[in-house]
Amino acid sequence: MRMISTAILSLLIFLVYLYVGMPTINYGFWGLPFGLFLALLPLSAAAKANQAKGLFNVLNGTMVVLVIYMFILPIFTTWSAFHASKYRDLIGEVQTGNNFSEDVAPVSVERIRIVDQAVAMRLGDKVIGSKPALGSQTVIGDFNIQRVGNDLYWVAPLLHSGLMKWLNNREGTPGYVMVSATNERDVRLVQEVDGKPVRIKYQPGAYGFDDLTRHIYLNGYMTTGFTDYTLEIDDDGHPFWVITLYDKTIGFAGEDAKGVLTVNTETGEIKEYSINDAPQWLDRIQPEWFVTTQLNDWGEFVHGFINLSNLEKLTTTPGTSLVYGEDDRAYWYTGLSSVGSDEGTVGFVLVDTRTKETKWYKQVGATEQAAQASASGKVQEKGYYSSHPVTYNINGVPTYVVPLKDRAGLIKMIAMVSVQDYSIVGVGNNLQESLRAYRNSLNSSGNAVSPSSGSKRYEIKGIVARVSPDVNNGNTNYYIIIEGDNSKIYVGSSSISAEFPLTQAGDSVMIICDDKRADLIDAIGFDNYQIGLEASVADENIDIDELLKETEVIEIKKED
Repeated sequence: MRMISTAILSLLIFLVYLYVGMPTINYGFWGLPFGLFLALLPLSAAAKANQAKGLFNVLNGTMVVLVIYMFILPIFTTWSAFHASKYRDLIGEVQTGNNFSEDVAPVSVERIRIVDQAVAMRLGDKVIGSKPALGSQTVIGDFNIQRVGNDLYWVAPLLHSGLMKWLNNREGTPGYVMVSATNERDVRLVQEVDGKPVRIKYQPGAYGFDDLTRHIYLNGYMTTGFTDYTLEIDDDGHPFWVITLYDKTIGFAGEDAKGVLTVNTETGEIKEYSINDAPQWLDRIQPEWFVTTQLNDWGEFVHGFINLSNLEKLTTTPGTSLVYGEDDRAYWYTGLSSVGSDEGTVGFVLVDTRTKETKWYKQVGATEQAAQASASGKVQEKGYYSSHPVTYNINGVPTYVVPLKDRAGLIKMIAMVSVQDYSIVGVGNNLQESLRAYRNSLNSSGNAVSPSSGSKRYEIKGIVARVSPDVNNGNTNYYIIIEGDNSKIYVGSSSISAEFPLTQAGDSVMIICDDKRADLIDAIGFDNYQIGLEASVADENIDIDELLKETEVIEIKKED
């Protein structure tokens, strides 16, 4: 009788473990054998106490096999000493990136991301706090950056704040929060889409069968690894959980994405896609930690397992950011540095967040941490600190954009730091000022903005109506208005052309720029026809005649 009751207890232990632990039932995962080992312990003890020698030997033999599976087998199937080449090759082919400005499209100032995750969380909490009934029932989940239409947003779900709140809201929490990554004032609480209420019924950490992991596990995925839960919204604003499916390709390790699931947050409908067939609105399939682990293994085992001198070993720099490149594709960005290097990099990599296609740009430069220190040092008297930078193509130049925040976490200034040389820094109260200061810093250091960055350029011709100098952060800029177009102001400095300080109202001029949509437009080339100097651009090595062949001419005439 005692053995029967113990067997029932063991079965209950195992069933509870399955419900709570949800172990993946497949080779390479520890969960199931560990649960079986726990369930067999009391049964083995009962067999010994009842002197059931045959059963005791069978149970102990089974437990020994489980221990061998969990602790001995991985030594031979997983340890990198035996499988270094497999770990190195897991990232796939690492291509050499030839042209950063072609792979990562130039970005307009208004689309540069300045709001980081911490600021998004603070703004989201403020919105929820302004609605007491909502704030007492829910908390905000993790914010994830994603493209929504043509804009970047941080998106986070509303989650249950506890067991009682879940019991009182079994239909789900009412919506999600969107925070613009480019505009602190654009914060939205989305509770309806297409006239229907938004519900987040299935969510991580919920209770019972509303728990997202348990829902997936019990609906056909007990034998498959899945991870990295991200709330993403489709082009119409409907929320879905996006979960990566993966295999363990090197024994008990070597996690590698093989597909993706989408789960409707309200109905729980699950759809599975291969990597190539996933909907276009999905920004990422490759989890960040998969990518960084595989890149570090690729750099670690460059000469096999034993490399005592660290010859040619590489490692990723701390922190990974999501950037958007050509055709709005998303990439994981991280720097690469030699093992033992603190501030310098030997290049950086872009990894496609869907396909894992990897490109290495072998450009010596500064780590993200060195860029942060340089940005903070530029305004050290103000006591601002810098958040993690995001890399952009600023007119063909790889550039860190670094928000500078005060102790309250509010964004006060923006810094731009050259990836190649972190002593080249531009700081401003907004993106336009920062870009202008950055260009001046590039020009004064002999590293001019590249006019061959792939963006369209314009040649503006007209008569100067007004011109005025302005000194800001030690730099003098000249503001020009052209007759017949009072809605645009053109800005330049003597680092672009020595003719700027000599220009007066009434002079006939030509201005080269790469953006004519903004109200305040930065000049990258200039010529005053009343002065005998030749037309010039920021980079003296650029052939002005060749550049002018590629510009669209806009001649502004004085209105009658």
